[in-house]
Amino acid sequence: MQIIRVRLIDGLGKTKGCEKAPLSILEAFKHIGSSEGGRLIEFDKLNLEEIHVNLDNIKEANHLIFENSKEAFEKNNKTFFIGGDHSISYSIGEAFTKVEVNPLLIVFDAHADCMKTNDEPNHEEWLRRLVEEGFPGSKVILISARNLWDEEIEFIRENNILWIKMDVLQEELTEICDMIMERVRQASGFYVSIDIDCVDPSHAPGTGVLESGGLSSRDLIYFLKRLKLLNNFKGADIVEINPDKDVNGMTVKLGAKLLAEMI
Repeated sequence: MQIIRVRLIDGLGKTKGCEKAPLSILEAFKHIGSSEGGRLIEFDKLNLEEIHVNLDNIKEANHLIFENSKEAFEKNNKTFFIGGDHSISYSIGEAFTKVEVNPLLIVFDAHADCMKTNDEPNHEEWLRRLVEEGFPGSKVILISARNLWDEEIEFIRENNILWIKMDVLQEELTEICDMIMERVRQASGFYVSIDIDCVDPSHAPGTGVLESGGLSSRDLIYFLKRLKLLNNFKGADIVEINPDKDVNGMTVKLGAKLLAEMI
């Protein structure tokens, strides 16, 4: 098992501050003694690495993330990435498809990130680009997206992406989790990408684009604790936490807790 810091933010300028999250989250992580189930966490024994990227050279940074992620997936039974903004998930997802013969991707996000693509992957269109470049849309589960544009909804439908909406989650959280677990069991391996804005701003204010009506932190933890029980769980990323916009460290501490429950 390996934990990898990735400070990359895209060139749009909207996520400035997220590059500070990896160190802030790991600092908060030091103060977590155990998971909720009582499993002790020995911080000093964790395998911590960083993919060193040049924030002024996005193309080179994405190549480095791809190469290092691919190597990490090949070597480790589980790999966790701490961003950075959601643009890092494009190169990580691309690497995941090279390692897994039948991959599945679960995305927790307030947004679809399926805007029309630009020159380099960014946090608003990374998922669309990943699908357009070969990741099967039918192998993507999008959870809690609640503010989408017409072109994104059309893309989701055309590519058979499973979009689980908040109203369904509110009514049938346990049943939806059961269904997802049945589906991911059919994959050779599955990966989870967590944009912290999937959580309601009352629980996670430290992010760039706040969207009311999201998951509670408790609901997200419930999902992750169940998913991690599956043998084909290969890892996750936690992205879009911005310490500069946080309130009393709430979001950073939540990121640390999510990591503690998954490892």
